[in-house]
Amino acid sequence: MLVFLDIRDLAVVDSLRLSFRPGLTVLTGETGAGKSILLTALGLALGDRADAGYIRPGSQRAEINLGFDLADSPSARLWLDERELAEGDECLVRRVMSLDGRSRAFINGSPVTLQSLQELGQGLVEIHGQHAHVQLIKAGEQRRLLDVAAGNGERLARLETLYRRWRTLSNELQRLTAHASDRLSRLELLRFQVDELEQQNIGSLDYPALVEDHTRQANVDRILEVGQTQLDHLYEDEAHSVNALLAHAIHSLSDLSRVAPELSEPLSLLQESQLQVKEASLQLRRQLEHQESDPAALGLLEQRLADVHRLARKHQVRPEALPDQFYALKAELDNLEMGAEGTESLRLELDESTAEYRRLADELSAARTNTAVILQERISQIIRELGMPQGQLLIEVRTDKDGEPAPAGFDAVEFLVSANAGMPARPLARVASGGELSRISLAIQVAATAAKSVATLIFDEVDSGIGGGIAEVVGQKLRMLGEDRQVFCVTHLPQVAAQGHHHLLVEKLTHDGATQSRVCELAGTERTPEIARMLGGMIITEQTLAHAEEMLGLAGGAHLQQS
Repeated sequence: MLVFLDIRDLAVVDSLRLSFRPGLTVLTGETGAGKSILLTALGLALGDRADAGYIRPGSQRAEINLGFDLADSPSARLWLDERELAEGDECLVRRVMSLDGRSRAFINGSPVTLQSLQELGQGLVEIHGQHAHVQLIKAGEQRRLLDVAAGNGERLARLETLYRRWRTLSNELQRLTAHASDRLSRLELLRFQVDELEQQNIGSLDYPALVEDHTRQANVDRILEVGQTQLDHLYEDEAHSVNALLAHAIHSLSDLSRVAPELSEPLSLLQESQLQVKEASLQLRRQLEHQESDPAALGLLEQRLADVHRLARKHQVRPEALPDQFYALKAELDNLEMGAEGTESLRLELDESTAEYRRLADELSAARTNTAVILQERISQIIRELGMPQGQLLIEVRTDKDGEPAPAGFDAVEFLVSANAGMPARPLARVASGGELSRISLAIQVAATAAKSVATLIFDEVDSGIGGGIAEVVGQKLRMLGEDRQVFCVTHLPQVAAQGHHHLLVEKLTHDGATQSRVCELAGTERTPEIARMLGGMIITEQTLAHAEEMLGLAGGAHLQQS
């Protein structure tokens, strides 16, 4: 589980160190207070792409440190052992980002690649975003969730390895057979092509990153011009900016709200909007400060793109496919140089590989089918608890054993849902109500998560669009997940926040013209005012405070009863 998070000079955070415990930890605070920066820091430390814009203005670098206890993370411990990076049950992750755009990553003090961070992170933390239902309607995500619930991670990894082996052998055999008659001329051509691609370092080409770098460099002047114009419109024009107009409106309505209390709600929304405009302007200004035109770098990028496009046209492939083309040609060259005597051996090896793949694919299909029956009932039960009393989810697993091998096997997985009694089950993508889809998505995440081995789970506003008694059920479900693992939940709902075992409050402060985010832990009666704020908005009455105390008391009482 995550033991501590240490942040230095990241965005609006000057210095922050937090310690964490098992159970459900809720993160609350006003909109724009900086709750997302904690998730951003966690993502960066575990391999997300970074740039200098994340560094706090006036600082030369940003640094993030994470500490994990691996006692309940066997997959992460195994990953570290295999790479000789293990240090007992403790794992320290460090990410440093510099103003020059470079970053460095370390695991237990050893330098590693971002890919290594990402691989390790998969065994340590899983993040569920507030827009998970957007991904959920995709067939690939539905199959992934079923595989997670079935514990198919190891099977899938082995199957993908077998698939890559099968594909390589199949392609090699086809090429050897097709070119057996003109082997010598083909060898000469392949040697020339491989040499030309090697000279251009195509094997390590990252075409999307190259295009992104070129596009950014080519548009620096426009970025600066448009950005500065919009910054003036938003904030820096003291008389006519959006910020100035909002300030005038807030001032006017503040006076009126004393005689017209019903104006308090629009006034609150305008105040939140002004905070958002100020934060957006600060981030825009910071991004513009790091933009710099570099004609020499642009020239090199244009030449690199020209070379890549020339080779792509020559080989009749998309530019991003050039590395695969290079390795395919190199593999063919190596096989042709072995001689035709290897063809029969290769055919036997392909047959063995295909048979091994099919055995494992059948095993994977059986696991999916058996788990689907259990998981669909578990999800249906949660859907009904979330305010859809007639809701039912079905998981359909269709197997095409006559098809060619694929990375995930022969199965197509589809989630079907019936929201009302007597209605036929329909694909999730055709569920009409966005509210229903949000609840179904949350039910699926909670049900699938219950079977996971990842020790730390993060839910980022997954309760969006849910309220009332349903929100309380959501909080109870998240609290139950936290009984045997570590769960974090960013929420704006008091019903969910009240269920937390631990409570972190995120606040934004301005001092000497600089904006900072502060995080403090609330315990005992300290939680009551924050729950009351979430319940009552700007004006907190004695009744609101009493309601907050009652919610916290009920959450604690429910916990004791479950214990």
